[in-house]
Amino acid sequence: MNRQTRLRFAAALASGALFGFGLSWSGMINPARVLGFLNLASGHWDPSLMFVLGGALLVAVPGVFIQRRLKKPLLDQQFFMPEQNRVDARLVIGSGLFGVGWGMAGFCPGPAVAGLALGMAPVILFVVAMAVGMIAHDRLMR
Repeated sequence: MNRQTRLRFAAALASGALFGFGLSWSGMINPARVLGFLNLASGHWDPSLMFVLGGALLVAVPGVFIQRRLKKPLLDQQFFMPEQNRVDARLVIGSGLFGVGWGMAGFCPGPAVAGLALGMAPVILFVVAMAVGMIAHDRLMR
């Protein structure tokens, strides 16, 4: 493994650990918090997810502006940006399915993977079901 590969691996490991720690610390691996945010009609609305998302924007927006000024990333030869940027039926339907699943389970993929560290059966079941869904999609779309 060359130095560049080791640096990319270390950066990915550090980023993932920081992301997982932040999700855990903010309580976003608790589906009750997410469902409390999504359920406006309950009278017990939990705005904490809004603050987590706002904090993410405070980091991401300057990061995007910096990225646009760079000719290439620090640890790779080029940026890998999406080739398609139009809104189509597949994007809308997929987003809707994601939202329904998120609202039903209270888990988003990132927090669910971070929640695996807790070893709770519902989290494990959700991640397994998510993996099965992704594999089924890949097989069907081939």
